[in-house]
Parts: sequence; C-alpha cells; structure tokens
Amino acid sequence: MAKVDVTIYYVEMFARPAGTVAPPRDGLTVFHAKRPTVSYYRFLYNTVGKDYYWTRCVRLADAQLAAMLADPRDEIHVLHVEGTPAGFVEFIRHMPEEIEIIQFGLMPEFIGQGLGKYFLRWAIDRAWDSGIKRLWLHTCTLDHPVALPNYLKAGFALYKEEVTPKEI
Repeated sequence: MAKVDVTIYYVEMFARPAGTVAPPRDGLTVFHAKRPTVSYYRFLYNTVGKDYYWTRCVRLADAQLAAMLADPRDEIHVLHVEGTPAGFVEFIRHMPEEIEIIQFGLMPEFIGQGLGKYFLRWAIDRAWDSGIKRLWLHTCTLDHPVALPNYLKAGFALYKEEVTPKEI
C-alpha cells in the first residue's frame, strides 16, 4: 500500500436549488431499498466504490454492517436502468433537519451517460422533500474527477477543505 495525501471537500446547501433535470433516457427507476441485505449492500458499495478507494464499509463485519443498515436514520435508494442496478445514494440523518449524503455514485458501466446529473438531482429533491434545512456531503480527490464539479453545478457550496494522508 502507498500513502497519499487526499484532499477532502465538504459541500452543503441550505435550500432546494431551482430548476429540474430531465431523465437522459427512458427506463429509469429509483427504488427505496428499505431493508437491504448485507450482501446486496456490499454489492452496491463495492461495485460503485472499488475504483475510488471507498473503505468505510469494507472492514466492517457483517453484523456491524447489518446494524448500520437497520438504523432508521439510514436510507438507501438504488437507480435502475431497465431493471439493472446502475448506482445508489445513501442518506443518513444525523439530526432531524439535516441529511448527509454518505454515498453516491454510479456503477462503472453507467458512467458518462448523463445519469449522474439526473440521479444527483433526484437525490437532492428526495432529501428536500423530507423537510430538511441542510443537505451536505463530502467528496475527495480519490473520487471520480467530475464528482466535485457536479456537486457544485447541482447547487452545493464548498464550506471546508482538508488534506489527510490515506493508504491506497
């Protein structure tokens, strides 16, 4: 393993952005995975995050991950393209009027098709529909190169930046 300096970008919004994003194609559906199994969650997490060094859940034992997934503050939605999982978003409610997007991404086969912009806007609207006052997330230099620009274009504003070493 190599150690690299990773810049973490924290972004937030305090109101729903104006406008809409049209679906880039037919056959898109988003399902709320109300009680995902550990194996299904690991499939989503590992498929979306493997190229970006996602590690938050990799080292968790199945029992720990099951407890996390059973937490009523945790909410997972899966984007499907003609019935095939294409990506997912995971919300966590730390406080009643605040949501953090703790995971967001597409599976490699679906990147570059306009789905990210659409699905991000879907996630933003879903969060704001729940009556929150703040939506936030963090991304980093290990994520897809367009992650931060897409979040900023979607209406998030950068509020904090930090550099930390990470083994990859």
